[in-house]
Amino acid sequence: MQDDHKLTVEECICFFLQLYLGIVLAAVVLITGCFSYYQEAKSSKIMESFKKLVPQQALVIRDGEKKSINAVDVVVGDLVEVKGGDRIPADLRIISAQGCKVDNSSLTGESEPQTRSPQFSNENPLETKNIAFLSTNCVEGSATGIVINTGDRTVMGRIAILASSLEVGQTPINIEIEHFIHIITGVAFFLGGTFCILSMILGYTWLEAVIFLIGLIVANVPEGLLATVTVCLTLTAKRMAKKNCLVKNLEAVETLGSTSTICSDKTGTLTQNRMTVAHMWFDNQIHEADTTENQSGTSFDRSSATCAGLARIAGLCNRAAFLADQENGAILKRDTAGDASESALLKCIELCCGSVKAMRDKYTKIAEIPFNSTNKYQVKLNTCFIHVCSLIKPKMITTCYLYFLQLH
Repeated sequence: MQDDHKLTVEECICFFLQLYLGIVLAAVVLITGCFSYYQEAKSSKIMESFKKLVPQQALVIRDGEKKSINAVDVVVGDLVEVKGGDRIPADLRIISAQGCKVDNSSLTGESEPQTRSPQFSNENPLETKNIAFLSTNCVEGSATGIVINTGDRTVMGRIAILASSLEVGQTPINIEIEHFIHIITGVAFFLGGTFCILSMILGYTWLEAVIFLIGLIVANVPEGLLATVTVCLTLTAKRMAKKNCLVKNLEAVETLGSTSTICSDKTGTLTQNRMTVAHMWFDNQIHEADTTENQSGTSFDRSSATCAGLARIAGLCNRAAFLADQENGAILKRDTAGDASESALLKCIELCCGSVKAMRDKYTKIAEIPFNSTNKYQVKLNTCFIHVCSLIKPKMITTCYLYFLQLH
């Protein structure tokens, strides 16, 4: 009876040890899963807030007034204006254009910019010149078009629906872990099977041999692998977060570590695509502009006639404009519709020489040649004056052989 009692105690101890081990393993898996879910949910929430913080804007004309709205709010029938550097917010039918070219490489694979004009040139909508497509970029000139399709009804939207049905490839860490698990599984079954056969040869019962088999297989299972990998990736993600790098998916951390080359657009991605005029060159001298938000810094002498001529050119030969209802705001903080370089010039001239709108009302535009990457200059014909503005320094140096000095 005493031996039976001892055997029962041993069985109880073994049972509780196994139960304890099972509870610990279950807790590790549960905590790891919750930890991973929390990290990814937190990253997704932050990414969504980024989308709300910097939404893509579209310049539309409604009720005869220009308005800058979120691109997702564009509807069929809206009149949309686009210029060089803008992304097309929807499928547009072009009704007017001035030297407009779009980059269709993401849609058709054509590397060269394609001309867009009101001309109906082909029965195929993908080939005609009077259609601009969602998500393509306007690289030169400007155009005005009517929205004909939005969202999933656009050409790009239909392509996205087809592409979403494709399977997502495995990340490098998934491939490596899967390969490691296959090796460990093979080793575990080989050792378990070998010792199971040896135990039966040595005279153990089949039940004891099976216990050997199961024990060896379980012993070779890396129970802490999931927790270890998740913790390592999370710690790396936190270190990256301290350097203002948000990890949306933990597996992307290891993928980034396997990356040798990253190709990225600079403007709007690595920078905010906001410029400020810091220096001006006139009267054969470099003058420093006041770039402080409250205009408390030092500034140059604005009484020079040459400065006034420079301001007139920069203000008139400029397609940027302030958005409505901002008259009481600080000039440098006002929102503009236009290229980043031209917006910087607009704000600078507004600060230095007063209202650019009044200047434009005085000298009405007659015709213009918009800036493009081929010519690298812009020409605008106004009443009484012809204004030429070159924004690319090498082109300016090779083209201009005269300059004003102490203009009177």
